[in-house]
Amino acid sequence: MPSRTGTATEPDNLDLPAYLQRIDYVGELRPNLAVLQALHLAHATHIPFENLDILLGRPIRLDLASLQAKLVSERRGGYCFEQNLLFSTVLSRLGFAVTNLAARVRYRTTAVLPRTHMLLLVDLHGERWIADVGFGAEGLLLPIAMKSSREVRHFAWNYRLVEEDGLWVLQSRRGSAWMDLYAFSLEPQQPADYEMANHFVSTHPSSRFVQTLSAQRLSPEVRHVLRDRELLEDLGDKQTVRMLADADELIAVLKHTFGLEFPAGTLFRCQ
Repeated sequence: MPSRTGTATEPDNLDLPAYLQRIDYVGELRPNLAVLQALHLAHATHIPFENLDILLGRPIRLDLASLQAKLVSERRGGYCFEQNLLFSTVLSRLGFAVTNLAARVRYRTTAVLPRTHMLLLVDLHGERWIADVGFGAEGLLLPIAMKSSREVRHFAWNYRLVEEDGLWVLQSRRGSAWMDLYAFSLEPQQPADYEMANHFVSTHPSSRFVQTLSAQRLSPEVRHVLRDRELLEDLGDKQTVRMLADADELIAVLKHTFGLEFPAGTLFRCQ
């Protein structure tokens, strides 16, 4: 049985059929680019980004059994460590060459933050790709090739990677301006690195995941972002925002917009 405190590193224990059913994927399973792209899109659009367990006083566990129970069986979402550890395990099970990496988030900040974001490097037939299903609504829908300053379009959103003083920076474009999302090196990360970062972001009083309710869901057409009771709808070239009226509407929106079901009367710590 996997350790309750370990990270997901046991692809042989993955329930692959259950995962594929969770993301509604019925395509081939060979380790090639088409499969990587299809799995990435299916995962990113079926498993929402969310931090709700933290606000219910529950620990965030990174062992495979816990990830499968939460994200697959219970049809919940999670944040970067949960999402990308599960996706890394899936890719490894299918024969992809995957390296787990870490990044410093730059989104909406100029401060130098610790490495609290997880992403994946996939080596495929002599080319390297960044896969990341755990950055939330600003994140990638598809893998991106590691080619500096090459702009790519993922439906209504544009991205590029740029090199900066020995680092790689993922950026997204809004109008004519490029915005940094995160910066990373190619140093492989160990399970202990994620355990430490996960503990910080899920328990430290200054962590935004401790301070703010977050649920985010992507699709090729629209992205929904819930922060506390502010609900944003992003169409790429247009955004609308409205405030939810009360706790009852919050529970309803979590269910109908994000696919996350909680009993009536559930109260999250930030409410």
